[in-house]
Amino acid sequence: MDLLNTAWKLLLLRGVMGVLFGILAIAWPIETVIALAVLWGIWALIDGFGLFAAAFRPEGTTGERWLAGGMAVIAVLAGLYAIVHPGSAATALTWVIGVWLVVRGVFELVGAFASGLPGSSRWMAVLTAAIDFLLGGILIAHPGKSAVGITWLLGIVALVWGVVLIVLAFVIRSQTRDLADGGVTPSPA
Repeated sequence: MDLLNTAWKLLLLRGVMGVLFGILAIAWPIETVIALAVLWGIWALIDGFGLFAAAFRPEGTTGERWLAGGMAVIAVLAGLYAIVHPGSAATALTWVIGVWLVVRGVFELVGAFASGLPGSSRWMAVLTAAIDFLLGGILIAHPGKSAVGITWLLGIVALVWGVVLIVLAFVIRSQTRDLADGGVTPSPA
């Protein structure tokens, strides 16, 4: 019973946090993009320091240590740049995602006609490639606005999931109380 009491409270907390994040991301998308870029920069710095530590470990080959050292330098520089210039970093990251989507679309399109896919699967692969081209083109052409759009989308998803988790928390709380009050078996969802 204690586990169920804890579970519904944790779900409620997660739901409230999701709703709050969603509202903030929708209300202040530019500030949210900047905050996420700074958080990513901090993560990249920590990752870089971990890679530096790996570069100086006696285990591994010289090549592995040089690779870890090189990746560490890139991670630290990228992290510092994201922290100092979060708007530019977010724009650059959005542009990179756009390029990735276009390249992915090319490979999907080639794969659709190079493989022995049946007709309906082939057209699904072509449709997926077209969607990747479209989204990638939008991100490349308008990386700043796209970063804001992605933040709005992230905010909407967080808001919806937050509401779902809050409802689920109250359902579990109700079922927990029913079990405690008389051993009534909860109905399957």
